[in-house]
Amino acid sequence: MAWLVVAAATAALAVGMDRVGVPSAALFAALVVGLVAALTGWPRPRRRAGGDGRLQLPGPVALGAQAVLGVLSGALLQPATLAELAGAWAPVLAAVVATLVISVLAGLLLGLRRDVDAATGSFAMVAGGASGLTSIAGELGADQRVVAVVQYLRVLVILLAMPAVALLLGSGSGGGAAGAGATGGLAAGAAPPWLDVVFTAVVAVAGVLLARRLRVPAGALLGPMVLAAAASATGLTQGATVPAAVLQVAFALIGLQVGLSFTRESLRSVRRLLPAALGLIVLVIVATAAAGVPLLRLAGASTLDAYLATTPGGLYAVVATSADAGGDTTLVLAVQVLRLLVMLLLAPLIASALGRRGGRRRT
Repeated sequence: MAWLVVAAATAALAVGMDRVGVPSAALFAALVVGLVAALTGWPRPRRRAGGDGRLQLPGPVALGAQAVLGVLSGALLQPATLAELAGAWAPVLAAVVATLVISVLAGLLLGLRRDVDAATGSFAMVAGGASGLTSIAGELGADQRVVAVVQYLRVLVILLAMPAVALLLGSGSGGGAAGAGATGGLAAGAAPPWLDVVFTAVVAVAGVLLARRLRVPAGALLGPMVLAAAASATGLTQGATVPAAVLQVAFALIGLQVGLSFTRESLRSVRRLLPAALGLIVLVIVATAAAGVPLLRLAGASTLDAYLATTPGGLYAVVATSADAGGDTTLVLAVQVLRLLVMLLLAPLIASALGRRGGRRRT
């Protein structure tokens, strides 16, 4: 019954948002409904043994939603558009580096507080990979609780601001290499409906299993994305892509996942940090946009595409907004995924360096 209430509220709010022109209305409606449910404690599900009595999106459901988005992303990542994007590698790489440097510096500022060490501050503020960083933060010597709350707080701020930003900046279609990717996948989807369903199901399941086997970071997205791109490049899929209805459900589930991740208890546990963390989050969002948007404009991206590509987090919502706005999803994905991979690869080195620095400061 609780999930029926959530579904009905999400559907009603999504219809209203869609009528006023909010992009990816299903995702943002679910985000709002999930956030309200998490903070108010209503509707409350039937309490089960071992449960905490609050709504939580089951792990396999969240994984499936991310995998569906990975299939969509892979269908959009065609070799021709990636080849054209290769000519703009310099501004893309510069935007990735700028975003990472800005977020790490913000984390070091947060780490100046007496109740936060440098490693925890850096991992809490570093751009992208909220779920991946949260899962490895404890192993790298950071306070996992602080990292989780601040990471998802940043994602929440980005997502809440995104509809207004998308409406303000307008269409996402850009010129040059950027514009080439805007129609690379969805416009080519001329396959029969049954093939869309089979393509999505097979690639999503196989991609997740392969990513788990290879222990790929953010594997629920990257595994299906790589397989979908490879399958689409062969031409055997006949332009198959994710069915529209399945995609809207996936968007809504991703919104719920983020919204339900916040509780009054989790916010209360780090309430002393929240003002400083929130101020730094806003600063990072503004600074990355100021640095990244001009760089990606050199690659022919529209202002909206450049903003979406350089947002410090919210990968799933960014892809959804870009696709729904007719933007250059190829460029947006390239920058976001490249930054995610670089950040996860560098995380152990950053932790080691900050750990030595923290040790010297304590002594």
